[in-house]
Amino acid sequence: MAVVTLRSAQMLAQKLQADGITDARVLSAIAQTPRHLFVEPVLAHKAYENTALPIGLGQTISQPYIVARMTELLLHGGSCGKVLEIGTGSGYQTAILARLFSHVCSVERIKSLQFQAKRRLQAQDLHNVSMKHGDGWLGWLTKGPFDSIIVTAAPVDVPQALLEQLTDGGRLVIPVGAEQQVLRVYQRNGEQWQKQDIETVRFVPLVPGDLA
Repeated sequence: MAVVTLRSAQMLAQKLQADGITDARVLSAIAQTPRHLFVEPVLAHKAYENTALPIGLGQTISQPYIVARMTELLLHGGSCGKVLEIGTGSGYQTAILARLFSHVCSVERIKSLQFQAKRRLQAQDLHNVSMKHGDGWLGWLTKGPFDSIIVTAAPVDVPQALLEQLTDGGRLVIPVGAEQQVLRVYQRNGEQWQKQDIETVRFVPLVPGDLA
């Protein structure tokens, strides 16, 4: 990264640390990732603000705090092996995960977003990512089970397919709800899933099906 860009990403990581993100691995990944490359050029001047930004087609790149917080929750007591991401979007969250997990499998229902995200990740020399255009409600059965699953859009109810694609001891981090949403963590214990509500959030809805 250019010096100015690197400094901007590092300053964002410092701001997130001040806001309560404590995992040094997550902060390091944020500091290494040029967020301005994952937004439209007209919004690049806002890229290092702690705010969500539109990426087109009714989708957004999540607020950096939420990206960091969800990633931190995935890593807490969990494996850094294989992670499933539902909702590739801009690819920014994917890039953070790729710096922390051995392999990332990412599903996106909007083909044009998937194409753009793939190009951005390749430009960042992040090659431990498998991408699929499809219905996130179904997960990615043939690539599972997964040590961790992260969902970047909110269903009203948690898709059972995602719970079942977790390894024993695996963690799912997902926003749940319609108008009132909560960030929730599920941890698998055999055929049971322990649930913990973390904080209120606001995400675009997780829509079933896929788009060309």
